[in-house]
Amino acid sequence: MNNSSNDDLPKKIKTLRQKLGLSQEELAQKLGVSFTSVNRWENGQTKPSKLAKKQIDLLCRKSEKLKDLVGATHGN
Repeated sequence: MNNSSNDDLPKKIKTLRQKLGLSQEELAQKLGVSFTSVNRWENGQTKPSKLAKKQIDLLCRKSEKLKDLVGATHGN
């Protein structure tokens, strides 16, 4: 079961990046890693470190909160 979530990680990272409207270089800067790292993560060549995964998770949460705020604003 755990493998399937790991297999989805490259797609999740790319989807998050695109939702945030960031290039690979911009995401790398936000996470404090190199462009090459982000590129390799998205291509499934390497996996993010535990720290990078935590930072990605935080960005995910911020993205969801922003989406909720925008949705609430447009709903009024």
